[in-house]
Amino acid sequence: MDEQGATAEGERLRRWRLVLGADGAEGTGRTLSGRDARIDEAMDSLYGESGPPGRRGTGRTAGLGASAPSVARWLGDIRTYFPSPVVQVMQRDAIDRLGLGALLMEPELLEAVEPDVHLVGTLLSLGKAMPETTRETARKVVRKVVEDLERRLAPRTRTTLTGALDRSARARRPRPRDIDWDRTIRANLGNHLALPGGGSTVVPERLIGYGRADRSLKKEVILCVDQSGSMAASVVHAAVFGAVLASVRALSTRLVVFDTSVVDLTDQLDDPVDVLFGTRLGGGTDINRALAYCQSRITRPADTVVVLVSDLHEGGIRDEMAARAAAMTASGVRLVALLALSDEGTPSYDREHAAMLAALGAPAFACTPDLFPEVMAAALENRPLPVPDTGA
Repeated sequence: MDEQGATAEGERLRRWRLVLGADGAEGTGRTLSGRDARIDEAMDSLYGESGPPGRRGTGRTAGLGASAPSVARWLGDIRTYFPSPVVQVMQRDAIDRLGLGALLMEPELLEAVEPDVHLVGTLLSLGKAMPETTRETARKVVRKVVEDLERRLAPRTRTTLTGALDRSARARRPRPRDIDWDRTIRANLGNHLALPGGGSTVVPERLIGYGRADRSLKKEVILCVDQSGSMAASVVHAAVFGAVLASVRALSTRLVVFDTSVVDLTDQLDDPVDVLFGTRLGGGTDINRALAYCQSRITRPADTVVVLVSDLHEGGIRDEMAARAAAMTASGVRLVALLALSDEGTPSYDREHAAMLAALGAPAFACTPDLFPEVMAAALENRPLPVPDTGA
């Protein structure tokens, strides 16, 4: 084997050694040192088999220790050796596998954590169990995630919705730059004028254009969000989008969260962080009660879009929920059903209820944050929703 081949083989064995870890590395013939050894130690602490005495022999466990300082050191190590997306995955695994939620109530540990949507969900689930000394640090972590999401999602959302609202207000005498030529031609196909030498042309006796949305007659949007524990990431994104929608002057936006009770957080929409700390992740699900509340707040059904974000696992009165959804759509409300509002894919959901909503013209599907502006634009313009191929 030439020198180049030997180098490539050595790199291949090095990578396998890091993947397999210390307990499964026989046969690679590789020992690690320096940076590689520290990376291996950080990985083995989470994914290795040499866990605490009470957990040995139960599969791949971990050995971070049960103290905030040791976890903080480990968090510092993984932030040094891995890119941010990998760090976020490892943090989530550490919380899920080792039950480190209680340690997140230590301010020093929170300051060492890489903030992301999943961490926000964990912090919110701690709720009132979080001591006052940690709460302010937790708010800083949540605010950083919210601000990052707003920077990424807000500009495109506002642009998309403003365009949709302008297109939905048709003008009888549009300015030249606002003429919708496709609709104008279709509306005037019966008006022909013969041309000299043969042929004819369409005479646009009636112009149809893109109007400017009437600010005195706003479209109404109600975000109705399931705050059961499985919907944590959706709640975070809904809070951000609620604030963005509330900033669009041509929309009147209401945010409602629910489990077995219903809470209206509309008056907090100017600050998504306040919205998130006003939620209570966990508990049961009563979609019927939530839809009843939303229905009671609708004054102009034909101008209202209700976005139900839920996995549809109803714990309330199932028949009443179906009847209420049918009544809302029959009155002219545009009902949109999102099984999730996150990047996590389609969750477990109630297929019977999803089919029922689809029959009412509200197909239930998982929606990513990047797709949400297009979904809302389609709903506001009363056109078919851009349902992904993987939807229900």
